Formats: sequence, structure tokens, C-alpha cells
Amino acid sequence: MRFSLALALFCCLTGAAHAAPTSHDAAPHKAYLSLIIDDLGQNLPRDRRVLALPGPVTAAVMPDTPHAAEFAREAHKAGKIVILHMPMDPATGPFAWHPDLPVDELEKRLNAAFKAVPYTSGINNHMGSRMTSQPQAMAWLMADLQRRHKLFVDSRTSAQTVAAAQAQKIGLASVSRDVFLDDVRTEQAITTQLDTAIKLAHKQGSAVMIGHPYPQTLAVLERELPKLKARGIELIDIKQMIGLRGNKAMAGHGKDGVYR
Repeated sequence: MRFSLALALFCCLTGAAHAAPTSHDAAPHKAYLSLIIDDLGQNLPRDRRVLALPGPVTAAVMPDTPHAAEFAREAHKAGKIVILHMPMDPATGPFAWHPDLPVDELEKRLNAAFKAVPYTSGINNHMGSRMTSQPQAMAWLMADLQRRHKLFVDSRTSAQTVAAAQAQKIGLASVSRDVFLDDVRTEQAITTQLDTAIKLAHKQGSAVMIGHPYPQTLAVLERELPKLKARGIELIDIKQMIGLRGNKAMAGHGKDGVYR
């Protein structure tokens, strides 16, 4: 009897340990943020400031940058999650996806981009307001990422995106951006956007932020990230966020957990 009771208690505790990300002082109203920094690989001294930010930060590295491979290796060594920041129309360049490209060319460019950026756990789109609205191409991409065991982050550069919806249809590990931090490049505006993300996280339980390695953005993050815990926020990595959300759409992206 005592053994059965002890075993049941152990199982309960073990199950709790593998639930949502938590800490010893977690409470039911705990809110979570994830942070992705895009456009990395251009400037090593600048980008290394991203690696020094406190807490988990996802490094989105562009394949057509001079330091893509070197920075990806440094980020991986620093324990950061690395994702491929995949150029998509209206982005240009040798890796960029465009709606008029055949599937074999899309695959060729994706293969080359993954080769240029090592240690990737998945991708998010760079630009892509036209490309992410293409159902057939996005369905192909999600199936290919599933085959590669990669995750997908929809940057949601357009309200017409179908990328996350296609990922959801096949159960690909994926999540969508909630807040862009630095469309306006002033510390005041970026601080306001960070406050918006914090309020949203408290409202819906979590929020995904995307920023860039602008001096103003990095200054705000260096100052404000250490204060998140005092504001009831836990910063978690993008894989934990996907686990927390279970691939479900937030209210701003769909209805009843289903992407529009």
C-alpha cells in the first residue's frame, strides 16, 4: 500500500516536471516570452552583442551574409538556438524564394541556404509578404521541414500569410510572431513595443517577439531583459514556446486555436 502510494506520488511529480516551462516560484498566472533576433550574420562585433543578452535568445541568421557560417557556429557554441532566416519575396538574392519559381528551384535554394547556415533547428521567413501567401509553396515547405525535422516560425510579415496554417495542418512544430519590437528605431518606441509584448503575454499566457540587431534595440534589451522576472515574465526559448502553445494559434492569428 505504502509502495503504491509512493509510486503514484512520484509519477505525479515526474509528469509535472515535463509540463509547461516553469520555475520554483511559478504561479498559474505566469507569463512567457520568447525572443528572436533576425538579420544576423552581417557584422560580427554587432551580432555578438546578441549572444551576450541574458536568457535564451533565438539567432535567425541570413544565408547571404559574409559571416553566416561563422556566427551560426558561435551562436551554437554559446548555447543559442539557431534558425535560418530564409529570404522570401519581395526579398532578393541567390537564396530568395519567389512565387514563379518551380519546386525544384525552391528546393535547390533551400538546400543551399541550410548549407550556408550550420546548426539550424528550423527557419523563419525574411520578408516574404508575397511568398508566404502561396498555399502550394508553403505546403511543400512544411512537408520538407517535417522531413528534415526542423521547426518553423511564421514571422507574419503579411496578414495574408498561410504559412503557419499549412504547418498546423501537418502537425509541424511551429509558432507565430506576435510583436515586432523595432519597426520604429528609437529606444522609446522599442520600449513601448516590449511593454506591449509583456501585456500580451500576461493576457494570453505567452508572446513571441522579433527584433533586429539595431543599436537601439540591443540597448533596450540589455537594460530591460534582466527586469522581466520582476514583471512576472519568464523568458523561454522558441522550442519551449512551441511546446507550451502546442502549435495552436493565438486569438490574434486564428479562432479556437486554428490558424485562419
